[in-house]
Parts: sequence; structure tokens; C-alpha cells
Amino acid sequence: MDTSFLLIQGIGFLGTIFYFASYQCKENKKLFRVQFISYLLYTIHLLLLGAITGGISYILNTFRSFCLGSDKKFLKSKTMCWIICALQLLTLLLTYDGWASILPVVANIASTIGGYTHNAQKIRAVGMFVNSPLWIIYDIIVVSWAGILDEVLSELSMIISVARYGWKNLDKNDMD
Repeated sequence: MDTSFLLIQGIGFLGTIFYFASYQCKENKKLFRVQFISYLLYTIHLLLLGAITGGISYILNTFRSFCLGSDKKFLKSKTMCWIICALQLLTLLLTYDGWASILPVVANIASTIGGYTHNAQKIRAVGMFVNSPLWIIYDIIVVSWAGILDEVLSELSMIISVARYGWKNLDKNDMD
């Protein structure tokens, strides 16, 4: 193992810290702002690992978090949701490198749709049952230690947030 590989993993581990912290934000707006920082770090991490589909998908995740954390109505609209999903599909078409390329795109489309419900319960459900499982498989394939840890900790963080706030208490739209 060389120093550059460990440095690349370190960048990813910083992203993990921010992502874990994001689910401890009760308001979705704050959650998306903290995830914005995490996604920037993961974009750099994955691109340096050579995981192009995952890296570009994270650029779109960064943009999505910016939109969802914004005060601009259009950026939080269903139209923007579909634009981001279409960009994810375009990313897959342009970077396809075998079946593994499909995993981050499907995960991110699910998370985008979940995020645009503006419902904390649905955001966490998509994260726990679709996004994290698909990203764990992808991270194993591209040898992202930080990504694997991130997804395991994200699952834990989502479970903790459900325990803290209660599943029923998270079932509301806080877009306003």
C-alpha cells in the first residue's frame, strides 16, 4: 500500500464523517447541506480511485444536495428531480463500464426521488433499503474502504435518527 492510496482513502473517510453527521440533523434542509460537503469529498475520493461512474454520480449528488438545501422553489421542485434523474442516466450511458456501473446510478436515482418527497421518513427508508445496500456492493468492487464504512455508518446513523425522532414523527413534509 502506498501513501497516495491511503491519502485517497483519507479523503473518503472525511466524507464518511460528514455523511454520518447529516442524519443527525432533524430538518431536511440542514441534512442536505451537510451531505453537500460529504458528496464533494466523495467525488474527489472516487475519481482518484478511478471509479468514474461513482465519481460523476457524486457530482450530481452534490448538486442535488445544493438544490434540496436551497431556498429556491424551482430547485426543490419535481421538475428538478426529473432533471437530476435524467442526468444520472446520462452519466450511466457515458461512463458504462460493466454491470457495476449500474449500481451507483440506481442508488442515486432512488435517493433523488426519495429526497424530492421532502419527507424525512421516505428519505431514510430509501437510504436504508436501496441506496446504502447498492453503494456497499459498488464500494467493495472499486475498493473504497471509506465508502464501505460510510454506508455501514449511514445505516447506523439512519437507525439512530429513527430511534431518536420516532418513525411516525419523521413522516411529514418539511419543504416549507
